[in-house]
Amino acid sequence: MPTSLTTLGLQLPTDPRWVNVAEMNIGKILVDHAYCEQKAASACISLIVHFPGRAKLVEMLTPIVSEEWGHFQRVLKELKKRKVPLGHQRKDEYVRRLQEVLHKKGNGDDVFLDRLLVCALIEARSCERFKLLSEQLADEGLKKFYHELMVSEAGHYRCFIELAETYLPKDQVRQRWKELLAAEAEIMRTLDVRPDRMH
Repeated sequence: MPTSLTTLGLQLPTDPRWVNVAEMNIGKILVDHAYCEQKAASACISLIVHFPGRAKLVEMLTPIVSEEWGHFQRVLKELKKRKVPLGHQRKDEYVRRLQEVLHKKGNGDDVFLDRLLVCALIEARSCERFKLLSEQLADEGLKKFYHELMVSEAGHYRCFIELAETYLPKDQVRQRWKELLAAEAEIMRTLDVRPDRMH
């Protein structure tokens, strides 16, 4: 199970201040987390809808849709415990900036690859942050909760990489993965530490 930057491929660790900020604003973090899980389920559904002829993709992503929606429901329960309303979705600057470096037109394989790899990248960063929360939060219940989700996100990260290497040459996948990791590191380097964001 990936539990470090090395095994996840991430080039820049989360700012150490983030966990402290997150803990002081855990209600806001949980709201953002809920929407992250909802968007993760939607991303998988979108891939299935757009590529229904890719049998392995459909087979592997269908259970992830259920898992991500299950996570959404679990986060809602954590919000309810704290009497925190879900509220409105906030703009996700991290994902917006990732989208700027993706292929959106042109070669179909390039677009398909980027869609898989950006999902892998978001899962990897989520895994890293869940690990930090599972180790450093004072709330024992939330520590256990985030440990369980860290394990799940690690599996999802591997799934997207495996799918990319199933449908495209491994050299192409590895080169593009390297490029996206570098872009993600630059995004992380320049993003502010926000009290209301999971990413």
